Amino acid sequence: MAVLKSYLPQDDALVTTLTVREAVYYSALLQLPDSMSESEKKARAEGTIREMGLNDAMDTRIGGWNVKGLSGGQKRRVSICIELLRRPKLLFLDEPTSGLDSAASYHVMKHIVQLAQHQRITVVASIHQPSTEVFELFHNLCLLSCGQTVYFGSTIAANQFFETNGFVCPPKRNPSDHYLRTINQDFDSDIEQGFAKEAITVLVKAYERSDIFRQVKQCVDEIRLQKNGLTEKKGKQAGFITQCAVLTRRSSLNMFRDVGYYWFRFGIYTALCLCVGTVFHNIGSTYSSIQARASMLVFVSSFMTFMAIGGFPSFVEDMKKKTFTRQVFTRERLNGHYSVAAFVAGNSISSAPYLFLVTAIPGAIAYYLVGLQGSANHFSYFVLLLLSCMMLVESLMMLVAALVPNFLIGIIAGAGIQGIMILNNGFFRLPNDIPKVLWKFPVYYMSFQRYANEGFYKNEFEGLMLPDGQSGQVSGAEILARVWQIQMGRSKWVDLGVIVGMVVAYRLLFWGAIMAAEIIKHNKSPNLFRRSKV
Repeated sequence: MAVLKSYLPQDDALVTTLTVREAVYYSALLQLPDSMSESEKKARAEGTIREMGLNDAMDTRIGGWNVKGLSGGQKRRVSICIELLRRPKLLFLDEPTSGLDSAASYHVMKHIVQLAQHQRITVVASIHQPSTEVFELFHNLCLLSCGQTVYFGSTIAANQFFETNGFVCPPKRNPSDHYLRTINQDFDSDIEQGFAKEAITVLVKAYERSDIFRQVKQCVDEIRLQKNGLTEKKGKQAGFITQCAVLTRRSSLNMFRDVGYYWFRFGIYTALCLCVGTVFHNIGSTYSSIQARASMLVFVSSFMTFMAIGGFPSFVEDMKKKTFTRQVFTRERLNGHYSVAAFVAGNSISSAPYLFLVTAIPGAIAYYLVGLQGSANHFSYFVLLLLSCMMLVESLMMLVAALVPNFLIGIIAGAGIQGIMILNNGFFRLPNDIPKVLWKFPVYYMSFQRYANEGFYKNEFEGLMLPDGQSGQVSGAEILARVWQIQMGRSKWVDLGVIVGMVVAYRLLFWGAIMAAEIIKHNKSPNLFRRSKV
């Protein structure tokens, strides 16, 4: 026997820049099998949206900190739409009315009940203090207190059960309020018939003697006998290539619409490179330009890449919990929408064009204002190396986001790692002068800033002839070896290759960190039933 089930956490985790139609459609492309055409998936998505009563909001953005979007009840229904796309037989809802007013709570639960009846879905929900109207929508009720089952059975029979045991619900009072007040011993307050602890003891014993308990116990025993044949059906979903393509499209659209991802950084980088270009404007080819060229290149390779830690909040949004929001990656991975490898690949591919944009244009401003070697080959290498450095820092921050559970600590950790790498890049302390214990071996050789600086130095100084300050001229290769103590045994392309290799290594470590975290969580909570509060 196979059961396809889905779990919806308490907080809505949605890509805030997408419209309702886009959010559900992209999710359909990820969850539904490749055997279905895109038109069929689109029809399934729009049909599910209509079933949840969101026709008028189809083209409205979900909304976040910078865009006014859907109401709380509408966001809740969008989250439910996404989990209904595969038509699960069991739908677990963790406090579906949390944060909603009484009217929104009723309409959300009414839509869920109608959908459950129409599609024959069993819905199990944990709910806190439902209104009378919401409570009347439930068919069965399970009351728990301090790990004990106080009652489990028909909602209609619950009132009679409490009355039979001496806990009569007062007239015109919400039955759910009466039940919760009776069995809540957190404050150990008096109730009309005695203390809460005593009431719980009476009700638990009465329930264990009831016919309802015997029927439930019989059903549980039958399920246990069938346990070996009961499996969780994951359901067919899109293939790896489709997952990568959809995640890339969705991530690219999100990055384009969210000014906090790259557009604000693009503006800051442009302003910063204008500053660099004017400070080092037209440094010329004198002997004094040696120091100026190196300083400018180190500033670009160090501080521009250092600012890439600004992308950390975006990665945390994709992967983790913020103060009140369970984020998209956690929810989608929990329900098996895609693989970790597809997420890593999609994020890497979608970010590349934007990183190229924030690298090439500001980089060109600084490069030509300063007056570095003007050939297309030299400039192309400069952009490629700077782009690789930016990708490496973003990969590093993604790894930190996967390992560090706190936003502030993650920023501090990323900045600290970057600071250590910059300190040992061979500029502030020449390579031969770096203390050999720890700082030279292994930090200096592990620092990507070292390879970035050497690549920038070789690209700029090789082929140059500069006056030596006394007589004659000195070649750029001599300057590299004598002034900056650069090892000339390898090409600048090798330095670029090392940086690219580090990018791949950090992405693989990021993938491994997520997989390890999921294995640990799975061992602690091996199935969906343990994750839910019901």
